[in-house]
Amino acid sequence: MSEKSEGKPPVQIKMKVGNVEFEISCREDQVKDVVDKVLSSVSSYVTKHAAVPVAAAAPQARSETCRGIIERLWGEGWFAEPRSLDDVHKEMTRLGYHYDRTAVAHVLLDLVRDGMLTREGRAKRYLYIQKRPPPVVSQMGAT
Repeated sequence: MSEKSEGKPPVQIKMKVGNVEFEISCREDQVKDVVDKVLSSVSSYVTKHAAVPVAAAAPQARSETCRGIIERLWGEGWFAEPRSLDDVHKEMTRLGYHYDRTAVAHVLLDLVRDGMLTREGRAKRYLYIQKRPPPVVSQMGAT
């Protein structure tokens, strides 16, 4: 070893490649060779042991608003027949959405006010019917 390299402290390098972290401690004149060797080893390891993305492993959680679900039912023509609050609540539950009946009732009233639905009958026994048809989605692509 030369006299200059003996007096200098070793070089400390911390690196992270992918999910692998490592530290290198070497003399200054060895840095390039050591880093090249470590990077080639780590790069091949990372490509062989690539982690499975978490999004692919976990199922997607559904989060839809009460109004969004009822509008979807309207869009599918479900309200072509008169439906009670109880019918709507049961259908939403069947689809896996559990909303309070009062929330469902408020959304139905909002949709009546917006002109999407109409209601017949008397208080606490209303039947909700599609007032206007949902928009028709063309099967043909735009040209």
